[in-house]
Amino acid sequence: MAKKVVWGMVFILIAALLQSTIFSRMAIHIHAMPDLTLCILVFSAYLNGTMTGQLTGFFSGVLLDFLSAAPLGLNALIRTLVGATVGLLKGTFYLDVIFLPMILCASATVFKALVFLLLHLLLASSVPSYTQFGVTFWVELGLNTLIAPFLFAFLKLFEGILAGQKENA
Repeated sequence: MAKKVVWGMVFILIAALLQSTIFSRMAIHIHAMPDLTLCILVFSAYLNGTMTGQLTGFFSGVLLDFLSAAPLGLNALIRTLVGATVGLLKGTFYLDVIFLPMILCASATVFKALVFLLLHLLLASSVPSYTQFGVTFWVELGLNTLIAPFLFAFLKLFEGILAGQKENA
């Protein structure tokens, strides 16, 4: 399991660096860009299950907390919840090429926004939130949904290292 988490973190680190450098300059709307790290987390959690999803989510969240100006632990909490939730779905659906990646990444984006909103309501100004599901949210949701099939197809090339050994059923 540790190997799966480490390889997932390698891919997430590369995606986080791409997001914070190249994609931040190409943002369509203010701070609206595809969340590659979220989509990679979704792929890893769906492939490996709850525990790997939680661990990958936590460590990727801590990494993002250090790379962003968010309060320490905010991304870790949200990504852990996303990883655990998506991990519960392991093996329930056939991972097709187009529709399931789109549904999973869109659902994870909506889930992330709802958790941000809930934390914003509980902790007021210390937690940023999407403005009433404004344009930024919809652009990010659309980009995550559109990029998901391509990203999942790319990640499937590395399924051997991201999923480790297949268990005998």
